[in-house]
Amino acid sequence: MPMFQPSKRDGVVVAGFDGSGDGQVLDLDTAVKDGVLGGGVGGGVIGAAVGEKLDLKKMIEELDLPEIPSVFICPISLEPMQDPVTLCTGQTYERSNILKWFNLGHYTCPTTMQELWDDSITPNRTLYHLICTWFSQKYSRMKKKSEDVQERVCELLQTLKKAKGQARIQALKELKQVVAVHATAIKTVVDEGGVALISSLLGPFTSHAVGSEAIAILVNLELDSESKTNLMQPTKISLMVDMLNEGSVETKINCTRLIEKLMEEKEFRSESISSHRLLVGLMRLVKDKKHSNGILPGLSLLRSICLHKQVMSLIVSIGAVPQLVELLPTLEPDCLELALFILDALSSLPEGKEALKDCGNSIPNMVRLLMRVSESCTQYALSILWSVCKLAPEECSSVAVEAGLAAKLLLMIQSGCNPVLKQKSSELLKLCSLNYTDTIFISKCKLTRTIQ
Repeated sequence: MPMFQPSKRDGVVVAGFDGSGDGQVLDLDTAVKDGVLGGGVGGGVIGAAVGEKLDLKKMIEELDLPEIPSVFICPISLEPMQDPVTLCTGQTYERSNILKWFNLGHYTCPTTMQELWDDSITPNRTLYHLICTWFSQKYSRMKKKSEDVQERVCELLQTLKKAKGQARIQALKELKQVVAVHATAIKTVVDEGGVALISSLLGPFTSHAVGSEAIAILVNLELDSESKTNLMQPTKISLMVDMLNEGSVETKINCTRLIEKLMEEKEFRSESISSHRLLVGLMRLVKDKKHSNGILPGLSLLRSICLHKQVMSLIVSIGAVPQLVELLPTLEPDCLELALFILDALSSLPEGKEALKDCGNSIPNMVRLLMRVSESCTQYALSILWSVCKLAPEECSSVAVEAGLAAKLLLMIQSGCNPVLKQKSSELLKLCSLNYTDTIFISKCKLTRTIQ
């Protein structure tokens, strides 16, 4: 059988075929200059020697490029090759990968599955030089760009120390854009003391124009314990709450994310979030149908606040329970789970149970969600139903049964859900049956109503 034999000269075998194949061998300079492998730069390439002076493995790891020329990729590991070798079939692999293949007892080419008439492997030096050159080009450009970014960040931080008014706002806006795009910028801001500098701009007399830009930067930075403690000052929290209520949607979301980030600190005190104005602003963000991108961060912060029991009564007092219940049918799964967590937490309070009982859609919405979205959602909904039905068995149990709860509970008991849910379902089913004769209750358990 005629087989393709790769050229013995120092070239890059791009493709190898059996039978009629004509493997293409690329010259180093031509390949990059003509853009065959992508990433070519006008004016020639960096010499192979330059690439070899750099650690190829380090370059590959640090660059972490989403798109790499396919000829650089080992067909076995699908990772860039660092020591390419070519088989007699003309196919090239990473040395360690093809040796593992041989050690497993395979004497075929992994790509073509041809039997090997020669098990020797030949280092593909030109491909190796080409890989080094390509990655060194990318690496050098990245380093140059990083240095430029670092320099510009330092300049902007110096400007912020001196500038006032519109000049300060413009510097903050540019810094926000740079930080959002470059990881190097984030590190530079932190290393150069930028967190403390930007935090110092927030206070009782800070304009919303300055505050919104400063918070947009801070929310993207890694904040240490000291920085978080500094930002937890009442005047700074008060400014965030004001902007949560009066700022743009982007500013509201940034304030929400920053407050939640501050709550991760062990020293965070619930007094900082025991604010009627904060909770009202959060609920407005969550209910804003025109800007649905605020729902998830708003519910996420509200969930974190619910972990502080001292604030839960305040959440109920602002009417959050009926508002969240009405939102349930419109929420995406990730938001739905957060909303149910919050309602379940609030149902542990007497006033929370009353609010759920008084909301006409609480029971129908919870019944509808059983076994619909996820096991977590089912668990929260079942817990809420138990709290409400336990509070007023005669009134609430009949409403729940009419909504199809009995049939759903039977399905859950017979399903493969976890034992805790089955036990809870059995107890709730028993509670609901107390207001009916056996015959009537059995009729209520028919699945037709549930399916509808």
